[in-house]
Amino acid sequence: MSISIGFGSSIGSCFNAPTHPLRILASPKNTTIKLRTTSKRFSFRVSAVSYKEFPESALQETRKKVLLEPSLLQEKYSSITGLDGQTQLEMLAFKSPRIRLLRSMAIENQTMQVFDFAGFMEPEFDTPIFCANFFTSVNMNIVVLDLNPLHQLSDRTDYQEKYYSNIMSIYPKYAEIFPWGGKLTGESIKFFSPLVMWTRFSSSQEKHDALFSAFLDYYQAWLEMTIQATEEMDPAQVRVNREAQHKYLTWRAQKDPGHGLLKKLVGEAKAKELLRDFLFNGVDELGTKSFIDYFPEYQTEDGAVSDKRSIIGRSFETRPWDSTGHFIG
Repeated sequence: MSISIGFGSSIGSCFNAPTHPLRILASPKNTTIKLRTTSKRFSFRVSAVSYKEFPESALQETRKKVLLEPSLLQEKYSSITGLDGQTQLEMLAFKSPRIRLLRSMAIENQTMQVFDFAGFMEPEFDTPIFCANFFTSVNMNIVVLDLNPLHQLSDRTDYQEKYYSNIMSIYPKYAEIFPWGGKLTGESIKFFSPLVMWTRFSSSQEKHDALFSAFLDYYQAWLEMTIQATEEMDPAQVRVNREAQHKYLTWRAQKDPGHGLLKKLVGEAKAKELLRDFLFNGVDELGTKSFIDYFPEYQTEDGAVSDKRSIIGRSFETRPWDSTGHFIG
């Protein structure tokens, strides 16, 4: 699963395979997610609230403006049973004429919750990628919420002006309750926008309600972008967009820190399949370049990919953008 802070931070050790059975039931027809424990003695104590209303509300908002239909991935991956025969991974996947993939994954047990929701556009559109990655344990919530830029903003000031300048007012609404969450490397920062909410906090009803509000604010901003975006007619620019999305997906599929948890839940082979075919679908379809082609600095002497979380770049302990979205380092 995709906790976006894994772009450069070391949180892989936060993920532990569920040890208590909890079934999460989702109906592809109405996207209602229901929770049912498999033991009468089970008592869910990770959080007083659930993330199930997040995808439900996002899909409800989407259907008001966009014609959604189930992706082929929905039939293939709607539910996977873990190796323990009890843990369920529940997934939703949709598409529209403009949205290549709108997908969600939810895992929940007595000791943790993981929620991952993302939206990817067709290559004919250069719209940012919607990214919501939430991890909850007994004592800590780790959150990344962003509209990840398709093109690196350090190279494309016009892209930042096009998509972010008019929505920078969203983040300050939540800056006080969700302060910067700690170190991120330069490798991480280049995949985030100045709108990013990266934070850690202890659970409370107030903060959960604020997070739900922020999630919808960010999602509605992204949804409006998808509606207003102009379709690119220049084949050369479409190729540029396709490669930019493929580069992003290639990084995520290779460096996602949730790989360890997935491996424990479903085994190594299935974990890799989920990363490449569901969570970061497009790695094998949008391009042919390898991770080393895009990120040669990660190549080891024997030609393999270094498993280090970060090998170059400084760390940013405070928010490296000002209120206007200007990068101040």
